[in-house]
Amino acid sequence: MQKKLLTLAVAGALGAPGLALAQQSAEVYGTVNMSFGNVKWGSSSAGTPSLSKWDVAQHASNWGVRGRESLGGGLTAWFQIETNTPMERSNNVAITPASRNSAVGVQGDFGNVFMGQWTSPWADLDSLWAIGTVGGWGPVTSIIGRRETTGTAPNPNCANDKSGGGPGTTTAGVGNAPCDAVEAGGGVGHPFWRRLSNAVFYQSPVINGLQAKVAYQTNEGRAISVGATSVTSNASLWSVSAQWTGMGGNARVGFGYDRHSEFTSAARADTGMTVKGGYNFGVIDLGLAWEQMTYRTAAGDCKGSNYGVAVAFPVATGAIRGSYSIAGDLNDPGCGAIGTAIAPAGSTVGDNGATELNIGYEHRFSKRTQIGVGYATIRNDRAGAHNWTGLPPQQNGFSNAPAAGSSISTWFVNMIHRF
Repeated sequence: MQKKLLTLAVAGALGAPGLALAQQSAEVYGTVNMSFGNVKWGSSSAGTPSLSKWDVAQHASNWGVRGRESLGGGLTAWFQIETNTPMERSNNVAITPASRNSAVGVQGDFGNVFMGQWTSPWADLDSLWAIGTVGGWGPVTSIIGRRETTGTAPNPNCANDKSGGGPGTTTAGVGNAPCDAVEAGGGVGHPFWRRLSNAVFYQSPVINGLQAKVAYQTNEGRAISVGATSVTSNASLWSVSAQWTGMGGNARVGFGYDRHSEFTSAARADTGMTVKGGYNFGVIDLGLAWEQMTYRTAAGDCKGSNYGVAVAFPVATGAIRGSYSIAGDLNDPGCGAIGTAIAPAGSTVGDNGATELNIGYEHRFSKRTQIGVGYATIRNDRAGAHNWTGLPPQQNGFSNAPAAGSSISTWFVNMIHRF
């Protein structure tokens, strides 16, 4: 009841009380996920000295409003508007409305159809295996899936730095780039974990534990070359998956396939395959992950493979959790210099992978509140620059990405509260 009253208050503040009253059910919800600990940046391949610091980090904290309305005939209309909640470093992390899973859809016996911004079927498979993380220091979005990227497809007509001018800007050197800040972040090695925007989704009903999902991210950024102000581009994305859960919910396995058209090169499509799953033996819950991405360039294909294992041992009302993952090198002839999504510009081919290890104990006080302690580390190869989302700036004081070859470790205390 309190959630419904709060939702009505929020809707009233937004000037739409009639809309809120029309909902059959609506609620405000959210998650606060934060850690306090010590972070150490190791020395880089170029000789940058190591540095340690204390930090308060937040891990995808969020809040949102969602609601459902019965339409009759077995149909249900629903909506969700979810917003990021940085909780710290608010001076350089904007609070953007509807920046997380936000959509409107219709659900029935045929399944669930919706449109908006949502995690891809590829990314949804992580729930089948990623049971080995305390807080936010784990393999998902750091090794498995490479790194998190929210937004539309990479778009060469946008500028990452809106003050930098160039294609996609109205005045050279002024900016006004009309696109999401991550749209220009393409290049060899872009992440396959992503939240699709400008997208349409379908999720089938669950039949005997089997479910299929498909998503299409539109080519809304399509352009033809107009003088020196733009380049020809037609980026779009398909993501599909099939997953099965059985044996009393203890066994789960899923397969995913993505096709990212013109993310790396014009007239070429990057592709990826992944298998993720696990089994709960009672005394231990085991998760496994494998994925392979193929980036296509004018010089040839560039392939990278990642692997991960996760475990959870129940202890009283808590659990000991751990993960180990490997990011393989991108060293095919088509890889060239690795882009900023994997390592700093100018890095050489190969020797750019990493390993990630995390272990900790998490105690659940209630369905809403849990506290954990743990240790996590990423060991980067000479040209590797993998990291977790939410880290403080590295040695130079302003970049969150580590310098090439710099490894990272953290001891932390974590708290999660859901409402």
